Amino acid sequence: MSILKKLFTAVRGGAREAGEAIVDANGIRIFEQEIADAQNALQRAKKSLTEVMAKEMQTKRKISALDASIAEHEAYAGQALEKGNETLALEIAEKIGDFESEKAEHDQVLAGFSNHIVTLKQQVKDAEKSIKENQRQLTMVKTTESVQQATMAVNSTLNTNSSSMTNARQSLERIKQRQQDRQDQLGAAKVLEADTNGDDLKAKMAEAGIGDSSPKSADILARIKAKQNG
Repeated sequence: MSILKKLFTAVRGGAREAGEAIVDANGIRIFEQEIADAQNALQRAKKSLTEVMAKEMQTKRKISALDASIAEHEAYAGQALEKGNETLALEIAEKIGDFESEKAEHDQVLAGFSNHIVTLKQQVKDAEKSIKENQRQLTMVKTTESVQQATMAVNSTLNTNSSSMTNARQSLERIKQRQQDRQDQLGAAKVLEADTNGDDLKAKMAEAGIGDSSPKSADILARIKAKQNG
């Protein structure tokens, strides 16, 4: 029995852990639904409050009508007394007593309604305040959740593609090296072409003042002056 009890306890523990995992995974959704449930309950409470307030108004009207009836019958009793009909006045007084008894009952009912309304109004006010605070908190936790999920997604992408990024950098270095090799080859080809055409040798001879060179402007001017003087 002890083993079975432990197995049963283990199963219960596993179910509890699974339940907690589900609750944690759906925490925001559950919180949002709880707020919606609270809003629905608040609407029902407001409806109940309006019903009680309507009953209060009806009771007040009934009391006002009884007050009017009492005043009216008091006038009737006075008229009966003026005419010396005390028996009729007594009957009217009994009727007034009935009105007053009924009014006293309605006064008690009205007091109950009034007290209940005060309590309900405070409860509605507290509920509205609580719901607004929960809605504000919901906005904050949803924003935080979105930011955290985005951050985790970025980190996951970077970790997953780290090797790809390394390969990309290596590819870039190979491209740069290939371009530099091509540039060096072009430079070498230009030097080789100059050697083949003798351009390099001509340039060196010109610098040394050897070989065919075009007359300089100063030499031409000197020749012209010599002709004029001769």
